[in-house]
Amino acid sequence: MVQYLFHRVWQSAVTLVLVSIVVFAGVRALPGDPATVMAGEQADPATIAAVRAQLGLDRPLVVQYFEFAKHALAGNFGRSIRTGTPVSDMIGTTLPVTLQLAFYAMLIAVLAGLIGGVLAAVYRGRWPEWAANGFSLVGLSVPTFWLGLLAVLYLSVGLGLFPASGYVSPFDHPLRGLYFLTLPALILGVTHAAVVQRQTRSAMVETLSTDFVRTARAKGLGPRAVIVRYALRNSLIVVTTVIGLQLGLLIAGTVVTERIFSLPGIGKLTLDSVFSRDYPVVQAVVLVVALSYIVINLLVDVLYSVIDPRVRVSGRAQ
Repeated sequence: MVQYLFHRVWQSAVTLVLVSIVVFAGVRALPGDPATVMAGEQADPATIAAVRAQLGLDRPLVVQYFEFAKHALAGNFGRSIRTGTPVSDMIGTTLPVTLQLAFYAMLIAVLAGLIGGVLAAVYRGRWPEWAANGFSLVGLSVPTFWLGLLAVLYLSVGLGLFPASGYVSPFDHPLRGLYFLTLPALILGVTHAAVVQRQTRSAMVETLSTDFVRTARAKGLGPRAVIVRYALRNSLIVVTTVIGLQLGLLIAGTVVTERIFSLPGIGKLTLDSVFSRDYPVVQAVVLVVALSYIVINLLVDVLYSVIDPRVRVSGRAQ
């Protein structure tokens, strides 16, 4: 098991290095010059050259990358070209908002997806399956931005059930903070619940037709015990993979929802930085999001060994 975890951590580290190279090169491929943005469009070439030297943009790209990597390992991503604020402080302020929204939405997606998937698999050919499949079809078909605008129009402005915008930290005011995050979390959770529901149904249908489930029924176990202890547990490998991938997508894909509900998350920070050609912020944000995605996948691999003992045996063999 230890050897398996070491192997996965080593792979994750290599992946992170490759991601940092791609991020560094991709940000510098964006059109526009941050030195010109910082100095002003009307600045003379000498002033722009001085700003470029101050930012280190006049040095070779290889030197710039190693400087970026060295400081990033220490948690220092430099200062924002646009505001002069340390980038680590900006990420430290906005990332918790995005994480709170993502985990809240994922909780909604997992609960709704698992319940819908189990019902669709157990009641095949009957109305629970049709209702669950209809929900997943709507969740996958309707764009998030359109669903969010409708929610603001009818649930916030029309009925006044939820606030239309704003943010309150759940750590300061737990109930009020959850109240402000509920509507955007529901909007984000619908799409991801549809994916979890479809994968849960497929895995459950396959597991319910296996020999060990038929044996459990033949021994006289009740339907609830067969579904929960045997079918659902043995379907969780596939479902866990999907949940891990969807959580990574949630963290990286909250940009539109944060814009609609005016949440001060990392999505809003990313858009503002891209528009202003703020290199340090953009590359730091993308690197942090990529790191979160890698960590989530690593945790999913660890959960495999908890859910299925065969993974632990395979890990020792490797």
